[in-house]
Amino acid sequence: MNILTSWLRRYLPTLSVTDRQLADDLTLRGIAVEGVHELGEDKGSLFEMDITTNRVDAMNHYGVAREAATIYDLPLQELDANLPAAHPGNSFPVRIEAPALCGRFTARVLRGVTIAPSTGQIADSFSLLGLKLISNAVDASNFVLHGMGHPTHAFDLDKIEGGIVVRLARKGERLKLLDGTDRVLEADDLVIADEVKALSLAGVMGGWDSMITPQTKNILVEAAWFDPATIRRSSRRHLLHTDASHRFERGADIDACTRANALVSRLILQSGGTVEGELTDVLVSEVKAKTSDRPPISLSIGQVQRHLGRTVEDTAAGSSLTAERVQRYLTSLGCVLTAGPESFSVKLPSWRLDLEREIDLIEEIARVYGYNRFADTLPTALPIHAHPFAAKEAAVRQRLLALGYSEAISSSFASHAEGAEFAAERGSVPLENPLSEEAGILRPSLVPGMLGMLAYNLNRDVREVRLFEKGTIFTGSTAEVKERQSLAVGLTGAAQASGLHNAKDAGIFELKGVLESVLALFAGSADDLASSAAAALEYSTETPGWIESGRGVIARLNGREIARLGELAASERDARKLRQPVYIAEIDVEALYELPMRRATAREISRYQAVERDFSFTFADAVHWDTIAKALRALKIPELTRLSPVEIFRDAKAATVPSGHYALLLRCVFQSPERTLREDELSRWSSQVIEALTNLGGVLRA
Repeated sequence: MNILTSWLRRYLPTLSVTDRQLADDLTLRGIAVEGVHELGEDKGSLFEMDITTNRVDAMNHYGVAREAATIYDLPLQELDANLPAAHPGNSFPVRIEAPALCGRFTARVLRGVTIAPSTGQIADSFSLLGLKLISNAVDASNFVLHGMGHPTHAFDLDKIEGGIVVRLARKGERLKLLDGTDRVLEADDLVIADEVKALSLAGVMGGWDSMITPQTKNILVEAAWFDPATIRRSSRRHLLHTDASHRFERGADIDACTRANALVSRLILQSGGTVEGELTDVLVSEVKAKTSDRPPISLSIGQVQRHLGRTVEDTAAGSSLTAERVQRYLTSLGCVLTAGPESFSVKLPSWRLDLEREIDLIEEIARVYGYNRFADTLPTALPIHAHPFAAKEAAVRQRLLALGYSEAISSSFASHAEGAEFAAERGSVPLENPLSEEAGILRPSLVPGMLGMLAYNLNRDVREVRLFEKGTIFTGSTAEVKERQSLAVGLTGAAQASGLHNAKDAGIFELKGVLESVLALFAGSADDLASSAAAALEYSTETPGWIESGRGVIARLNGREIARLGELAASERDARKLRQPVYIAEIDVEALYELPMRRATAREISRYQAVERDFSFTFADAVHWDTIAKALRALKIPELTRLSPVEIFRDAKAATVPSGHYALLLRCVFQSPERTLREDELSRWSSQVIEALTNLGGVLRA
């Protein structure tokens, strides 16, 4: 809903804060301002408000002004509902035949009115709010609705036969509404009728036959209270959601009827006319007892301070939430407080039907005081412990995001076929009442869900996809369900080739790099937190059926299977209509969490010069970099601080490098933290490097 700050300031003439500050302060207290639009000089701003459904009292300018008055401790202007003296006449007859559904009905007769276009304050306000002007009588009703929040309606008095009867509709009864539609009513629709016909659908929309026209001379102004559930049911049945039904559905103020009636009548009479007779006010005492006459609530200041805890303004003398402050807040909100020996007796305002218990009042005190003014403390009675895997989960997630993968979430269910295909050896847990055949079991693997998400992107022309999902998998049987954390990583499209592998194999090696990067977060053992678990990985080519033969590996850590990764089998890819290669890794992340986190260590930088030595060798394609690196580390030369492949070269014509081989320019860096290296040491170490590479089948290039 939209609120004009210029309108608010009519009710708060002493309000001195800026519109921006007002918007911030209201938002911090639960009356959310989602947008502030400046309207120009002397016009103030327009607030876009998001008022929760339980705060129907704040769905109007006066209600928001009441909140601002409470925040800033300002006087709130009273609504002027004074009317000219009434001409003699009988009060208009009103009969309520459904007293449980209509708790109050007020009616006032205006005669000799002039129907004309609205001008002045109403026209200006409606223009700024973007509302349509209809006529002074109709606009008066809408103006009061936006001003103080209670719906009203104006009938053409000369079209009413007899008096007003508030009753349930007769099944099949027809009523033409103001929108021009004919409605067939049900027996539980509440209508406002005369002695002959229905005049309007109560609380929702007025009727066509009694609407105000330019020829109208006499008006009956109505303001009533209707049962929320009845209005909600009629509104949904007839697919009519109006400003009036929106408020009645949420619980209108039964005590606002007389004031709203007077405000509308006052505005209409500004164009001429007189009041005839006294106001007809039919009130159902049983309904009033359940709304505005609810019994008072006992509020203990000790309970306020206990529930809300410390504030940033507390002193050694005690809490800043004193009895005086509590009384001021609640009184400004409309409550009437009577002080007792240890607590207040609080009479609730008629417009706050959402307040029912002591804790509701305590929440109001916290809201008005400002949630941002409470100290950040943890309850002493409820110790909070971080989940043992929380830091490790966060580190893994951050690493995968840094590698360019996006986190995704798939369904926790899978089909029986997927369970048999991707986790037959683990067993599956069937559902007793599955939603569909595709969701017949709890997922025993994250792979099917990952494939579904990759397919979803490919089918929408997203050719490069990199996703990961961390979630729970369920294995075993219905007799014994085993839950375990797992991690799936999937990619397709545009993996980068290098001198060590071609584009066809790039996806597999990228997954291998992802696995090793994740494992690098963990230490190989609790005794050596500086070591990397990735260094202890071992690979075997025995892969499950969903990985293409010869195109994947199983990774083991300390003899325990930790991951399966590789290219998706062609049969699986075709069955899912995937149009390009897909690479998948499934990682037992819970096994990783059992390892300690790797601890970063820093060594003092050596003051002595580093020496680089380059070695050029030719190797068969079967000799991978991992093999070369392990062989050189096995030499256990402490001064060998770094080794890296500087250049990798293949000759397509086999002129300088034989077919099935590659040339490698390897750079080794030697450095001691204690002394300058001697030439004889460098020569000895270089000979050891050449011997180790030769033993791998390498040929030294000239």
